[in-house]
Amino acid sequence: MKLYIDAGNTRLKWCLEEAGETVASGAGVLDEENPLPGITGFASRIRRIAVSTVASEEKRERLLGYLAGLSNVPARCYWSEPERGGLQNAYSDFDRMGADRWHAMYGAWIGHKQGFVVVDAGSAVTVDFVDQCGRHLGGYILPGLKMMFRSLKTDAARIGFDPEQVLETGPGKSTGECVNHGLAWLSDAMIVRIRRDAQAFGLADVLVTGGDADRLIGLGLSGIHRPDLVLTGLRAIADEEAS
Repeated sequence: MKLYIDAGNTRLKWCLEEAGETVASGAGVLDEENPLPGITGFASRIRRIAVSTVASEEKRERLLGYLAGLSNVPARCYWSEPERGGLQNAYSDFDRMGADRWHAMYGAWIGHKQGFVVVDAGSAVTVDFVDQCGRHLGGYILPGLKMMFRSLKTDAARIGFDPEQVLETGPGKSTGECVNHGLAWLSDAMIVRIRRDAQAFGLADVLVTGGDADRLIGLGLSGIHRPDLVLTGLRAIADEEAS
């Protein structure tokens, strides 16, 4: 069995594959004692461990320590690259790109070679544009919803509100509405810009992934929901490296 892990800043997703089929999958929290709940019953059958991560060095080492105790198979972290399979990274300092962005783009490139936008709505929101020639045209990194909530809570302490993931963008009539509607309004403006840029670049598809993907789609982002896009790219790269 092959174990693939997509580890973000706080949460992770994993899947086990055998003979090209997913046999088990799950999610966990990096800071918990067992960050991969449900995996232990498969431990003795694991033959490869591939990891895509943007977690801090401390959290990455903790995850690798857990994996070392789980299986004798050494875990390998996969990072961003300058090029692979016709996909070309726009970063000259490609090793500074988050691994999740590269793996999400590669996962999209496999099935959408007519050009695409990848929107990954996690702790941060990343938007990346790739044309039909495989050229990464660049992208954007923005604060995600929870990050913006946290910023308003901690940096503007006199703004008292209860965070709610609403889709209403009309003007608020209370502090809570002003914050919650305001963040939805901000996301709506981002969606308009994504549509405009995709059209300007002639990109056919918008692929949406990450924990807040449903919220963006609910706000009107017309796209293909691919919750396992990072794992798709990681899987493909790990298989290519092993062949």
